[in-house]
Amino acid sequence: MQSKQVHILLVEDDPLDVATITGALHDREGETVIHVAHDAEKALDMLQGNGQPALVPTPQIILLNLKSSEQDSMSFLKELRQDSRLRFCSVFIMTNQSTKEDIQKAYSFNVAGYIIKPIQHDSFLECLATLHSYWNLIELPY
Repeated sequence: MQSKQVHILLVEDDPLDVATITGALHDREGETVIHVAHDAEKALDMLQGNGQPALVPTPQIILLNLKSSEQDSMSFLKELRQDSRLRFCSVFIMTNQSTKEDIQKAYSFNVAGYIIKPIQHDSFLECLATLHSYWNLIELPY
């Protein structure tokens, strides 16, 4: 498998999960650039350049913790899909819990995947490794 540079925006409010995710993804082959926003509002500001320069290049992948602020996250997805520059970002929901309604609503905004974070640390690392392998196999929008 050929590695390629991947730009990721991680939207996560739990410092332990931020450390786990960034550590696991930086351990992988290839160059991974990870930006972190602690909530959906800050993430949108980073993407659109509200009050700061927009991220360049635009991240191809967004890992979004739905439960950090569910309403803000759904508003974020809606606004992301309405923005012609951002609508092609691949969004993966990563959350600790879910409901059928959460899953359906997220997929209505064309998310690439909905992942329930495993409770055990080793299982969480395996999940991240699988996700990393997936996006190394597919062609991402640039």
